[in-house]
Amino acid sequence: MAQAKTALIIGAGAIGSFYGALLYKAGWQVSVVARSHASIVQQEGYKFESPLGDISWQPHKVYRDASEAVNTFDYVLLCTKVLPQLDRVKLLAPWVGPNTVIALIQNGIDIEAPIANAFPNNPLLSCIAFIAVTRVAPSKVVHKAFGHLKIGGYPINYQQAAEPFAEALIAGGIKADIADDIVAERWLKCVWNTPFNPASVLANGADTLQMLDAPGGEAFIRALMAEVVAVAKAEGHALPEAVIDKNIESTRAMPAYRNSMAIDYLNGRDTETAAILGNVVAIAQRHRLATPRLEAMWALLQIRQEPAQV
Repeated sequence: MAQAKTALIIGAGAIGSFYGALLYKAGWQVSVVARSHASIVQQEGYKFESPLGDISWQPHKVYRDASEAVNTFDYVLLCTKVLPQLDRVKLLAPWVGPNTVIALIQNGIDIEAPIANAFPNNPLLSCIAFIAVTRVAPSKVVHKAFGHLKIGGYPINYQQAAEPFAEALIAGGIKADIADDIVAERWLKCVWNTPFNPASVLANGADTLQMLDAPGGEAFIRALMAEVVAVAKAEGHALPEAVIDKNIESTRAMPAYRNSMAIDYLNGRDTETAAILGNVVAIAQRHRLATPRLEAMWALLQIRQEPAQV
């Protein structure tokens, strides 16, 4: 494997701590920004339950906030939620040096441009995680299944930056692929994310099998997926014909899974509906493409998130 690197994880929750564990296992020096639980993580590290075995790990350094920032890392991984009120550029800026590779391990479509524009001289890797993982306590994470990461340069290839990252993750125990067209891969992920995540919120935090097994549930999810496929095609990314069947089959094959948006909703936290659903609806409207189910779901979520009026 290539020489070990230094990495910083911003947003070291379930996703960030999992990929940090793999980089650590591969021999990288991995630090984290843990704003709300820094003292616990510093003392206990991250304890994992995982089909990969014991991947528990202790960060090299635990930073509380940007006041402690250094910008000498080879890679900075941004693993936060993509929220309208969260300034991702501001989060990254103190930690990104002239030679730092930025890796976004985040959900949603059309999320890379603000980062690429803010850091035009830094290689940018856009990454898509296929994983079922949940943080159940500040230092305890349960990894249920998967872990496959798709990695692609944005807006250009950035092969030299992607290869060491992928090699380290593979050495850590998962599959990591370098994609030629990461935007197309994001549309493929949206076929699952855009229906299941927002629907779980409207269904009061339902898990995957509850949604599929409810009367009319699978038909509704399939219809949402079909609208996502149509939007992707309008945007120039025709997806495989079998993509809907494959997503349903793989979801039924895994244990009942309460996705991250459902967990955020149940815990009163902000959700990524704009990046995962709102952006898809906006792209559809730009193409004057009717997506009645996606539009209805987006409208209902915005109504639900309005503060109560007295």
